Amino acid sequence: MKKISMLMFVCALIMLFQDNIKAQTETTAVPFLLLAPDSRSGGLGESGSGLADNSAAIFWNPAGIAFLTGSEFSFTHSNWLPQFHLDLFYDYATYRQYIDDLNGSVTASITYMNFGEFVRTASNSPDPIGTFRSFDAALTLGYATKASKSWGLGFNFRLIHSRLSDKPTAEEQGSGVATSVSFDVAAMWRPEHLELPFLGDIGNDFSLGFNLSNLGPKIYYIDQAQADPIPTNLRVGMAARLFQDDYNSLTYTLDFSRLLIGKPDSNGVRPSFYKALFSSWTDRPFSEVLQSVVTAMGVEYWYGIPQDFMFALRAGFFYEDPNHGNRKFVTLGAGIRYDLYGFDFSYITTDIFKGTENHPLSNTLRFTLLIGWGSKPQAEKGLPRGI
Repeated sequence: MKKISMLMFVCALIMLFQDNIKAQTETTAVPFLLLAPDSRSGGLGESGSGLADNSAAIFWNPAGIAFLTGSEFSFTHSNWLPQFHLDLFYDYATYRQYIDDLNGSVTASITYMNFGEFVRTASNSPDPIGTFRSFDAALTLGYATKASKSWGLGFNFRLIHSRLSDKPTAEEQGSGVATSVSFDVAAMWRPEHLELPFLGDIGNDFSLGFNLSNLGPKIYYIDQAQADPIPTNLRVGMAARLFQDDYNSLTYTLDFSRLLIGKPDSNGVRPSFYKALFSSWTDRPFSEVLQSVVTAMGVEYWYGIPQDFMFALRAGFFYEDPNHGNRKFVTLGAGIRYDLYGFDFSYITTDIFKGTENHPLSNTLRFTLLIGWGSKPQAEKGLPRGI
């Protein structure tokens, strides 16, 4: 029956985020919007809101693109939850273009999450009567500009489409298809000069980012009474260049993120997103608020000559409290840049943590191809290094 197929689909999503009973208040619709989509940040423990110096910043922090010039295109592919041996994969394409007349960059991305093919059966018989495919997709359009030499601003608008099935079966209600919209607001502080005790001037070697993403109405497949919130997410992060000379650089990234989803009332109805922005901080004990914060960090080492040939090694760590998802894993990654072209890959492993062997996320690989052109020369010292 179609209901069995839908149950398999829902179980896959639940396993995706490994929510336990205590974390159920944080579940949302269309969780694919939270997936770290690119290989570079994927190799940095899924952190990137403070770095945000390539076209994937559309996801991590669109304000980071305000500090970039030229054009860039990238494409990422990943087979998701490989431990399930299912036809789950996602593709992610990005584009950015600096336009002098706009004093900033226009950006775009397409995210496609494929859940595979399901068999449709009659309500009163196990015999197959057809098949259908399930997927989620999002189209994002954005704009990034500098508010000053040290501040960048970024804004995104997103169209979300979710197709769990192609049509209802028997007495089932709804079409299994839902569409909604959301938007993002982001800022980046990358000071030209910043004097700190014992460290001297770290200007252009430090950046701080803020991204409030997926602000938008609830999404529903049957009727508005059964609508679920989309994953409104607050992400704050930093990036610091720890070392750099003519051929080497070492960067540290750190992100903190939290879902801003309010608790349901006595009737099981969750607040609208504009109310949850505030109520999600006060509708639970402060200790639980702290537990719901996700921490991600990474280090990135580059060797080579900028604008010529470079290669990178990356490592990271992702941590989620046991009462709020209990995901924890180590990431590894590498990348190369040659002239206009680049390639990145990342790898997730959970096997080093007790009790997480054969975790659904373990052995996940991401691959990214990119091309960038027309960028103005960057200073030898400082962020961003770009591609």
